[in-house]
Formats: sequence, structure tokens, C-alpha cells
Amino acid sequence: MDRQQLRKQMRLKRRALSRKQQTTASEGLKRVLIRNPILLGRKRLAFYLASDGEISTQPLLKWALATGKECYLPVLHPVRHNRLWFVRYRPGCPMKRNKYGIDEPCGVRNPRVPAWGLDLVLLPLVAFDPFGGRLGMGGGYYDRTFAYKHRRGGMKGPKLLGLAHELQKTERLELASWDIPLAGVATDRSLYIS
Repeated sequence: MDRQQLRKQMRLKRRALSRKQQTTASEGLKRVLIRNPILLGRKRLAFYLASDGEISTQPLLKWALATGKECYLPVLHPVRHNRLWFVRYRPGCPMKRNKYGIDEPCGVRNPRVPAWGLDLVLLPLVAFDPFGGRLGMGGGYYDRTFAYKHRRGGMKGPKLLGLAHELQKTERLELASWDIPLAGVATDRSLYIS
């Protein structure tokens, strides 16, 4: 199955989950991560707001805010095509919808941080394998934003952790040369460290 077919199949699977299944999954994801050192030892965390059946980060985001972590959300870069900024999120901060209909914090009043200034980035995916392979939506936003990890001899920057429903796991993904490998993937049931 090629990447486009797999993307279509996995998006249908995650969209077919009921509201109750989605809620249970997001709570499961929180339980998997809140006691794990990959999350506990980090101060600046980037989240995303779920759309298109993605596993929700809301319970985890609320926990992180309550425990004093700095939380950021991706914002479409206004000038550099297919790249992201990360803008500080606090409850009640002004939000706007981007061209995909996803809420993002307004960047003018909220501080932003460069991608390399984060400690951990929790990112969505369409499919994953247990070896750090990730298939995204196809826009390349995260791959372009973190491409410096390839170009600068593996410059460290943040750990990249994919988030998904367990049903999005595949046996093995073929990675393209531009794909940025993940440190791991957390699901509603397990944590896969690469």
C-alpha cells in the first residue's frame, strides 16, 4: 500500500471513532505519559489541537498547565510556507482559526519560541511504526520546521514525540529522505521509544 492509500485508510479509521472512544483514548494517552520521564523532565512543551479524528491532547494540556509547564501551540508561519511557529498558550488567550479551521493562539500578544527552543514537541500523525516512523497529513509542516535536525549534523533541539490512537500503528513505514524521525510515539495504550 502506498503512502496516499495508507493515509486515506488511517484517517477513515480514526474519524470512525465515537466521541466516547475519543474521550477514553485521550484520557488513556494522559495516563501513559504523565508518569514518564520523557514528559516529566521537560519544561517547554508544544502541543496541538486535535482535528480530523486525531487523538486529543486536551487532558494532557490541562495537566501540563496545572503543573506549571510552559505550553505552546503550533501556528502557521505567516511568511515561510509550510513552516510552524510555536506560540505560548494560556487559558483564555486570544485564538483565531487558521486556513485549515484549526484554532491557534494569536502570535502578536503571546510570546513565541523557535522550534529549537522547545524541550518536547507532541505532534499528530496519521500512521506510525514502532521504530519512530511517522506518516503525517502530507503538508510537511513538522518535517520542514524540524529539518534543521538533518542539516546541522543532528542538532539536538527538542525531542519529537508522536501522538496517536493505537489503531494507527503499522508494521513498518518507508521513510522518505525528508522525514524527521521521532524519539517515540505515545498512544492511548502504550509508549513506543525509538
